[in-house]
Order: sequence, then structure tokens, then C-alpha cells
Amino acid sequence: MKDRRKLTRYAWLSIATALVTISLKAGAYLLTGSVGLLSDALESGVNLAAAVIALIALSVASRPPDEEHAYGHSKAEYISSGIEGGMIVVAAVMIIASALERFLHPEPLRQLQVGLIISLVAAGLNLSTALILSRAGKEYDSATLQADARHLMTDVWTTGGVLVGVAIVELTGWQPLDPIIGILVGIQIIRSGFLLLRGSALGLMDTALPVDEQETIVNILEHHVSDGVLFHALRTRQSGAQRFVSVHVQVPGAWSVQRGHALLEEIEADIRGAFPRVSVLTHLEPVEDPVSWQDISLNRADGGLDSRE
Repeated sequence: MKDRRKLTRYAWLSIATALVTISLKAGAYLLTGSVGLLSDALESGVNLAAAVIALIALSVASRPPDEEHAYGHSKAEYISSGIEGGMIVVAAVMIIASALERFLHPEPLRQLQVGLIISLVAAGLNLSTALILSRAGKEYDSATLQADARHLMTDVWTTGGVLVGVAIVELTGWQPLDPIIGILVGIQIIRSGFLLLRGSALGLMDTALPVDEQETIVNILEHHVSDGVLFHALRTRQSGAQRFVSVHVQVPGAWSVQRGHALLEEIEADIRGAFPRVSVLTHLEPVEDPVSWQDISLNRADGGLDSRE
């Protein structure tokens, strides 16, 4: 299993990239006066704040379970991505407001060629960092790194759109296009922010594992369905990189405790072998006992017939 404490190094990389790109994009704005480039610089400011929050979240999430947090601290990553999503939306509103002001009171742009070159360098830095974070996020199942990578890729596309708009202004002299591009960029950023907020909310609400992973678990369970063995009340959830699985396994009442326990150990081992980070909780029941069918719902007193056999 990979050491997740090393993930903070990726947050430091994101912070360093944000500091450099802020400087570059702010310089490009000061040289050109382009509101499109200003919007790009503002988003890089959000990148910096998000990277700092990601550093804190990754540090907290890597802590081992303790008495107050028996299931670990991995949900801190969802809090980080949620804050980042909110910050993206705020930045987008600021961008749109600036663009509207410039649209109503247009100003000529200047030194566009130098500004374009500087922004291209910044976009290249963001692209490289985004690819590194995306790869690490998938490798470590890190919601924080994946959110940061998506944010940086949004920044790359934003810069691309701004550069196209500024280049067209340079070629045609049509000044209103610059703030229009800024508004379109702001709308796209708002969409990205809401997607991050949605993903964070789903994680905090204990959303089930992806369908393909649930099917893998069901296939493992069905492999053990024989000689009167059944299962039901399968529940899954994901907390950051940590997966949780619980299931009730029904066996013939004549089985010995040792035989039933051995079956559960085998099932748990198979599920753990299918996923890198998973906590498996199994419950043994006699298949003949009617009470075994009364605890299918989350809260036993609620009853329910949502069994899987």
C-alpha cells in the first residue's frame, strides 16, 4: 500500500506553480491591460489558495485513525475540494464583474504580443502540473489531488480561450471581444466550481462505490454462494481513498462457528485483494432463522425488503 503522507509534496508543487503563474499573468495584464488576462490572473490566485487548502487537507487526511476518528481522517479531502469549488465560483463572479465593467467602458489593449508569450509560458506550467497531479490523484485515489488537477486544467483551457480572444483583438482591433471572452471564461469557471462542489457533497454524504466496483464485490460474494450460503444487506461507501464494505452472510445453522468464521475470512480476503484500501465488515447469520431477514434495512426497526440474494 502506498504511503499517502507523501502526497503533500504534490500540494507544494501546486503552490509553487500557482506563485509563478500569478506573477506571469499579473505581468501580462499590467503590460496589456486585457481584462481577459486579468481574469486569468485572478483564477491563478484562486489556484494558490486552493493549493494551500489542499496541503492542509492532505496533511490531515494522512493521519492514522485515533480514538475520536476511528474511521480515519480521509473525509478532510472532500472538505478541501468543496472549499476549492466555492472559491472557484467566487473568482468567476469577480471575473464576470470585471469583464462587464470593461465591456461598458472599453479601453485599447497594448503590448499584446509580449502578454501572449508570457501567458503561454504560464499555461505550459499549469498543464505540466495538472498532468502530474492527475496521475498522482488516480494512483493514490486522492479526491484533493484530482480536484486540484481538474482546476488547473480548467485554468489551461481558460488561458487558451483568453489568448485566442486577445489574438483576435490584435488582428481585428475589435476591443469588445476581450471582455466578452472574459465573461465566457467566467461562466465556464462557474461550471467547473459547481462540479467540484457536487463531487464534494456526494463524498460527504457517503455515496456508494462506483457501479463497476460494486459489481466486483457482488461477483466475489456470488462465488461463495453454494451449499445453502446466501448474502444480503450489502452496503458500500467511500471516504476519500478509503472504501468501506459491509454485508450479511447467511449460512446453514448446523455449521460450526469455526466453519462460518473461515468463510467470512475468505470472503473478506477476496474483497481486500480486489481493492487497495478497503475496510470489510461481515456479519454471520443462520439462513433458517426468520430474524436473519429482519435486519436488511439500515436501521433494523425500519424493516425493509431490499435484500440481494
